[in-house]
Amino acid sequence: MTDVVSKLWGFCHTLRHDGVDYGDYIEQITYLLFLKMADERGLELPEDTDWAYLRKQSGTELLDAYVEALRLLGKQPGILGDIFSGAQSRFTNPVNLKKLIGLIDETEWTSLDVDVKAAAFEGLLEKAAAEGKKGAGQYFTPRLFIQAMVRCIQPDPRVSKDFAIGDPACGTGGFLVSAYEWLLEQTGGALDRDIAKRVRTQTYFGQELVPRPRRLALMNLYLHQVEPHIKLGDSIYETPDAKRYDVVLTNPPFGTRGANAVPDRDDFVIGTSNKQLNFLQHVLTTLKPGGRAAVVVPDNVLFADQAGDVFKVLMEDCDVHTVLRCPRGTFSPYTQGTKTNVLFFTKGRPTATTWIYDARANIPKITKKSRPLTEAHFAEFERCFGVDPHGQAKRSESDSPGGRWRSFSVEDVIARHYKLDSFKWLRDDEADDLDELPEPEELLTDAAEELRLALDDIGDLHRLLEETAGGNGET
Repeated sequence: MTDVVSKLWGFCHTLRHDGVDYGDYIEQITYLLFLKMADERGLELPEDTDWAYLRKQSGTELLDAYVEALRLLGKQPGILGDIFSGAQSRFTNPVNLKKLIGLIDETEWTSLDVDVKAAAFEGLLEKAAAEGKKGAGQYFTPRLFIQAMVRCIQPDPRVSKDFAIGDPACGTGGFLVSAYEWLLEQTGGALDRDIAKRVRTQTYFGQELVPRPRRLALMNLYLHQVEPHIKLGDSIYETPDAKRYDVVLTNPPFGTRGANAVPDRDDFVIGTSNKQLNFLQHVLTTLKPGGRAAVVVPDNVLFADQAGDVFKVLMEDCDVHTVLRCPRGTFSPYTQGTKTNVLFFTKGRPTATTWIYDARANIPKITKKSRPLTEAHFAEFERCFGVDPHGQAKRSESDSPGGRWRSFSVEDVIARHYKLDSFKWLRDDEADDLDELPEPEELLTDAAEELRLALDDIGDLHRLLEETAGGNGET
């Protein structure tokens, strides 16, 4: 698979001279891989849109045929039309399109494992991010990281007929794909026919703000023979529909798009412009009673000015039973300096005890080449988490011989004003080692996050002053 990705990526450099940027190139591969695999499976497509027809074209006829094929496919009903809706060719040189078709034709994609097919897209996104191409990070969450979260949360749709799994910031669908792969692993792929149909067509839901990753998510899940329901839109600033979920798995985008704009939503108890705090409130709304969630958040969400207010509501309405403090560099090479956590909670009962696992202190920073992310980074945490997806398994601090696993009562949390970042009990020798000081990029990222957080706080303060003034200039 690495050789295939490297070959396709190498050709991407050539296409830049034809005006095709990295994102457009990855999208065009999405279309062409779909057609190639449909051909391998013998799936019937509209006339003059299939792989065999395009492969025999050349010159300007090939460019014209490709444009028309995308147009016709975009008019088809169902998921096929959804995948190709608005699809456009970015090729101006027929020689380049012909060469890409030839490269894709060299591999029999359906003979590869389903997760490897998705890796073709993810591998290209990863290479784009590694070379500093902006935007790739919003699409890709490390697969090993996702799988660890999924194993803890156990999204099993067999337990009820209306079981639903959601991701309000689904990107290319990594969490939804991994949730389905987890189910296949649990069942050996053997599902009752009626259950299998329901699982594949009525279980996996998502929303994505950007059209390109949404299209990739549809493709990713189609490759797994799943028909997801993925809306295009803003999960935070649009009022959600009535759909509620048994499981939410998500990694909301970091950053401040929409900063200083407080969502106009009655279901948000705390008015704030902090995007990540709003995603937590959104997840709280969209979970069913008894539903469970695993949400990735950056450190600043745990100490933001209104974090205490949001976490007070969250911990009164939900059991925030577990926090994973992730290793530094977990998201390398996308957002190398961002320190992250995973919040695990169940809706419907208040928090009594929160367990925190510190997988960061005295752990060498993750790097893409010399110290890559592995399953071992999460293995002890998963053992400590236990077999109950609601965090109710018997737990003990002795489960972590290195002392990384600690419990804190809700009274402890209240005493710290609900600021979960303040619970740090391990001395981080790495931070005292001059040879292990953060890279300049990481220091800049930390500084930028603190500045963005300050701007959020200033915006919220300005809004509160305007509300207090009541329009007459008095405070």
